[in-house]
Amino acid sequence: MAAEIFVKKQTIDLRKKHIGPSCKIFFSHDPVKIVRAKGQYMYDEKGQRYLDCINNVAHVGHCHPDVVKAGAQQMELLNTNSRFLHDNLVLYAQRLQATLPDKLSVCYFVNSGSEANDLALRLAWQYTGHKDIITLENAYHGHVSSLIDISPYKFQHLSDDERNQSVHVAPSPDVYRGKYRADHPDPASAYADEVKDMIHGVHEKGGKIAAFIAESLQSCGGQVIPPTGYFQQVAQHVRKAGGIFIADEVQVGFGRIGTHFWAFQLQGEDFVPDIVTMGKPIGNGHPMSCVVTTKEVAEAFMSSGMEYFNTFGGNPVSCAIGTAVLDVIAKEDLQGNALRVGGYLARLLEQQKENHPLVGDIRGRGLFAGVELVKDRLTLTPATAEAQEVIYRLKEQYILLSADGPHRNVLKFKPPMCFTEEDADLVVGKIDQILTELEEALGLKLQNALSLENGSSKRKLPAEENGHVYLGALSHD
Repeated sequence: MAAEIFVKKQTIDLRKKHIGPSCKIFFSHDPVKIVRAKGQYMYDEKGQRYLDCINNVAHVGHCHPDVVKAGAQQMELLNTNSRFLHDNLVLYAQRLQATLPDKLSVCYFVNSGSEANDLALRLAWQYTGHKDIITLENAYHGHVSSLIDISPYKFQHLSDDERNQSVHVAPSPDVYRGKYRADHPDPASAYADEVKDMIHGVHEKGGKIAAFIAESLQSCGGQVIPPTGYFQQVAQHVRKAGGIFIADEVQVGFGRIGTHFWAFQLQGEDFVPDIVTMGKPIGNGHPMSCVVTTKEVAEAFMSSGMEYFNTFGGNPVSCAIGTAVLDVIAKEDLQGNALRVGGYLARLLEQQKENHPLVGDIRGRGLFAGVELVKDRLTLTPATAEAQEVIYRLKEQYILLSADGPHRNVLKFKPPMCFTEEDADLVVGKIDQILTELEEALGLKLQNALSLENGSSKRKLPAEENGHVYLGALSHD
């Protein structure tokens, strides 16, 4: 099959005609047409190579030959549902469980992170007999209806009457911009006490907590790293109330943080969730995912009398691919690479913070990192337009990066795990150049940290079109 069937304009026109308008595209004013990819690189229809800093789903690298081969070979033999016995299912379940604490021993295989989180809610409701869910501010857990209900990232624009009244939103444990910051003597306890108080409030209204759900590190929420001890204390409060703890590892698991295989392990060996959910990175982008839980939760789900069947969850091809991904992580020491390259990237980014007043905070673990841009380091006014300018300028220099968080001012690094120090040098060098030009145009200097908000700068604020700030607008009065 030819890499390109239509010229780019035809592809755009057909997409507008046949694809739902709410299905957004990167860089909408000038989208990138990608026709192939390899490792940490993607290629457009003209053969131009882009460095991919966005695609955490291609966990071990785009089109990894070992993963492709495993899927193709199994597809030639058999692909069917899990009601037939097949060794791939149990072999993969055994391999996956070996990466987790012993308590987490029962697997349910599904096809996406959304399916996994939806099933996790069903498990929690059945096990506890309760209905209320506590989620975090700015959280995103998936696109199905049950998950939109628990994803403030999606529902925050709805009125109170339109929101699910059994869902309760706790403050994001953000020690940079949140309610309790790095200068607080014990931010972990302070944020956990917010959850404790919320539980009391639910009980006073006659509700009962089924679960607390959180990404082990918040991604769409802005690369937020919870303070150590927060999850332990939250779990204690939630379990005392008869609920369970769900750790969403869809974007941050499988060795991405470097020091550990799972991001929840950053909290310490004394913390084990009741349910862990995973997404498509476990299949390097192949549609597979998993829910892992305890025997007690699984047995309660069984006691409902309702059979659980997922036609293609855990099929032989998916399990062959999942096993190949685990093999590649081990063979190529990708967890070690995440630790080494992630540490190198963090050091480079910290240097940018020293050099650029727009850089407010650097945070992350391994190959999961965030750069929060602010107009003023005291007021923390989000530099949203400037973040958009950075990602568009990077795209023009063939580097793909995204911005997220509640103010869309956090540059997000979550590249394939084969990302190198040379790649880090390239992208950070380009960011350095772009920030230098932006700050010169805006009249920002590090020593006086001028605020764009207080009128001390005589430069115009950026104009914005389709989410893109144009440097031509950053001109003198």
